Amino acid sequence: MDGEDTLIGTGLSPEFDDDFEQPWNPQLDPSLPPERYLDRELSWLAFNQRVLELAEDPLVPVLERANFLAIFASNLDEFFMVRVAGLKRRILTGLAVQTNTGTAPVDVLSDVSQKAHELQARHAAAYHTGVLPALAEAGITVTTWDGLDDADREQMREVFSRQIFPVLMPLAVDPAHPFPYISGLSLNLAIRVRNSKTGKEEFARLKVPTMLPRFVRIDQRESVGRMRFIMLEDLIAHHLGDLFPGMEILEHHVFRVTRNEDVEIDEDETENLIQALERELLRRRFGPPIRLEVSEDMDEITLGLLVRELDITDQEVYRLPAPLDLGGLFELFRIDRPELHYPNHVPTTPVQLMPREPNAKPDVFASITRGDILLHHPYESFATSVQAFLEEAARDPHVLAIKQTLYRTSGDSPIVEALIDAAERGKQVLALVEIKARFDEQANIEWARKLEKAGVHVVYGLVGLKTHCKLALVVREENGVLRHYSHIGTGNYNPKTSRIYEDLGLLTADDQVGKDLTRLFNELSGYAIEKKFKRLLVAPLHLRKGLLKAIEKERANAEAGLPSRIRIKVNSIVDEAVIDALYRASRAGVPVDLWVRGICGLKAGQEDYSANIRVRSILGRYLEHSRIFAFAAGGDPQVYIGSADMMHRNLDRRVEALVRLTDPSHIAELDDLFDRAMDPRTSSWWLASDGSWVRHSLDEDGQPLDDLQNRLMLLISHRTRPGSRR
Repeated sequence: MDGEDTLIGTGLSPEFDDDFEQPWNPQLDPSLPPERYLDRELSWLAFNQRVLELAEDPLVPVLERANFLAIFASNLDEFFMVRVAGLKRRILTGLAVQTNTGTAPVDVLSDVSQKAHELQARHAAAYHTGVLPALAEAGITVTTWDGLDDADREQMREVFSRQIFPVLMPLAVDPAHPFPYISGLSLNLAIRVRNSKTGKEEFARLKVPTMLPRFVRIDQRESVGRMRFIMLEDLIAHHLGDLFPGMEILEHHVFRVTRNEDVEIDEDETENLIQALERELLRRRFGPPIRLEVSEDMDEITLGLLVRELDITDQEVYRLPAPLDLGGLFELFRIDRPELHYPNHVPTTPVQLMPREPNAKPDVFASITRGDILLHHPYESFATSVQAFLEEAARDPHVLAIKQTLYRTSGDSPIVEALIDAAERGKQVLALVEIKARFDEQANIEWARKLEKAGVHVVYGLVGLKTHCKLALVVREENGVLRHYSHIGTGNYNPKTSRIYEDLGLLTADDQVGKDLTRLFNELSGYAIEKKFKRLLVAPLHLRKGLLKAIEKERANAEAGLPSRIRIKVNSIVDEAVIDALYRASRAGVPVDLWVRGICGLKAGQEDYSANIRVRSILGRYLEHSRIFAFAAGGDPQVYIGSADMMHRNLDRRVEALVRLTDPSHIAELDDLFDRAMDPRTSSWWLASDGSWVRHSLDEDGQPLDDLQNRLMLLISHRTRPGSRR
């Protein structure tokens, strides 16, 4: 749902990575049992099941339920394209090793397949028995050709003739026409026809055009609030005679192929990273098939042909009721029916960034000078905080330099435009563009070239490491002295996803943070990171060590009778060293709260080693994306926010940065946030001792529990009222 995190266009998607086989000896800590981890692939599927449960919830507005169905589908597509594809590739090449759960990779693949089959069937049922009837009740009907009357059919024939038929491209399969290449995630019709003259049977493939609406409106003149649609593939299927004149249509069925779309680059052997990446992006389109979805009524002759030509196993075939690819429901989600969506929320401008005098213009630098500002998006506006910070820096004649990391940004990014504006005004501008950000590679390449043309110094980070940290540094001259203004965030500099991703950010004029970022940017644009920092924890050299040291200190404090507590909020936790450290802390009596959106490789509620660990997951209208690491530290709380999850890739193969908060009010605010998240009166999922996630959404009387995101919207919006304080 970062493919990010591609968003879950989606909003709830995790970011997929290359943490496939990390050899790990469970006996490294002989005090802990070997079977102390949960499988990460199955844990990810459990996350997507939580997304599906939102789609199944009748208390969720119906168009939001349709959106969650689409998110589930989009998430699963990416999971297959990256994780399943990578696992299969390693098995076939003999590179796969036993997982940290002690399971053979081939058995993991089998378990994943079984669970994915179950979830896809449940996904289809949620559409047909839940969302589809609820949409119809709200006046939005998706019908079939058989459900149309004569007038509707006549109208649809006209639509087909004028708007659809001209762009269709049927491809025959015969000795003169080999089986065509089936592009990944495309929707296709497999058609068997018989020549009326010769009696010979033939096969053809017809791709459903992606540039046309998936849901075709039946009658544009119907009253507001009443809408009827027919699926594009259904409309095409009932006009195949126009495409194959003189042929008898014997069978037609919908199918869809998922391919391996991972990208691999040997940076050590590559002189031009952009050119190598562009070649790999072209190759991605032709990756081997790893999943075949077919309509459940597909005949065995057609299925056999597809399986044979695609060289796919029976395990990789998914028979599903039509329609396939429910990711198309993103179209319906955009219907303008406010009463069928979550109530609209307008982000507020952070109180500290609002002008102190009526009618005065905002002065971002003056506001930051008065004290550190902790931002919480999307409750607080990205546009009037981070974006305004960079745009003002670009215009300000006193600003001499801007340095920024860019991992993912929007297609019409005002952030990139601000950097271009700054360069054109003669400022020194450095943009570290991570062109290897999965599924955003091509967009980032295009932005990198545009930035270079404007005079921005563009660098691509360090060989062998992705630069994932979210950093911006502005150097400003004030009365003959250079002053640093910094932003360190948990989310991407993307104005679009900032409206649906929950993230934190720190705006600060602290000189030590500025010095830390200056050194870090110099090393990112130069050579490897080696130095330690004062207020930052930076991966890959120091972040793991710093976190393990903090966890160990909590364990020692608990044994010494001093205050101890650990609270961590992440997208995913898989790293065994961190998990084992948390187990040891729990054994010593340290209360451990884990707030995990996605993958959790830790087992909770095990009497021997995790009895003091609580794990919660919260999903909703916003994607929980911030990362928080809070330690009681014997009464002197140490709290960090930043970009890193607890995964091998983040700790060992990425440049990540956490910043330590020093303002007591900020520390208290995040402590209150955790109190609310872990409160049994808050709607959430709890990780049970058997590894399952149990949803707690209703109280004993059947009433909905408190929605954390709704509560935060209310609380934070009140801060903008006269006299309010943070």
